[in-house]
Amino acid sequence: MKPLEEEVGELLRKRQFTLGVAESCTGGLICHRLTNVPGSSDYLERGVVVYSNRAKVELLDVPSALLEAHGAVSQETAEAMARGVRALARSEVGVAVTGVAGPGGGSAAKPVGTVFMAVTSPGRTRCEAHRFSGDRLAVKAQAAEAALALLRRHLLEG
Repeated sequence: MKPLEEEVGELLRKRQFTLGVAESCTGGLICHRLTNVPGSSDYLERGVVVYSNRAKVELLDVPSALLEAHGAVSQETAEAMARGVRALARSEVGVAVTGVAGPGGGSAAKPVGTVFMAVTSPGRTRCEAHRFSGDRLAVKAQAAEAALALLRRHLLEG
């Protein structure tokens, strides 16, 4: 069985799609995994780590009002980040992840391990919410894996 990053790469290459990646709680782990695959420069256009709200606004055009209304860890923000990185990269596909890796920063509504991820391409956007367990590194690893799985499903469906 191939690692997800290889499968995703093959699907992107087959469709001649490029990808933009926006990462908050994963801090570059998704791009790290993608760039471990030889030839990933064929499809990975760019990746950005947008850890702060300011970075999300300035680099991805996530509206400040959206962040104020829904918070950085939300479906709305994940979808806006995915659209923003797709526009920034001028790519066919954008994927984004935002969440609470811990050990602090959680709340009753959004405890540590809460992660939202979205993928967008022309005419389609998908978002998933997850609650991962474990320490900070475990949450980051699970979030990166789930984001790559979401991206894979999105590419297979269209």
